[in-house]
Amino acid sequence: MITVITSFQFPEPVTRDEARSLFLKAAPKYRDVTGLFRKYYILSEDGTAGGGVYLWHSRAEAEAMYTESWKAMARETYGADPLVTYFESPIVVDNVTHEILSDE
Repeated sequence: MITVITSFQFPEPVTRDEARSLFLKAAPKYRDVTGLFRKYYILSEDGTAGGGVYLWHSRAEAEAMYTESWKAMARETYGADPLVTYFESPIVVDNVTHEILSDE
């Protein structure tokens, strides 16, 4: 499994409600994306930065998302270029399903 963290700086700080509105508009694009287990939208406490935390089945499926057109969409929506960082996630503890997930 792969965890991806995307982040960007807003050109001007946004309120929680403003960020929520932006995120709700973008969220439907992530429904039924192949290999994506879950996405969390994130916002810094001071409203200057935002992004997402994604859990993917594989790196290849994650890389299929973060194309130049995706980056352009993020830039247009949030006013900044996103940074995309990949992490291996060999173990995930899921307290909703009470499972410990392993990539093997």
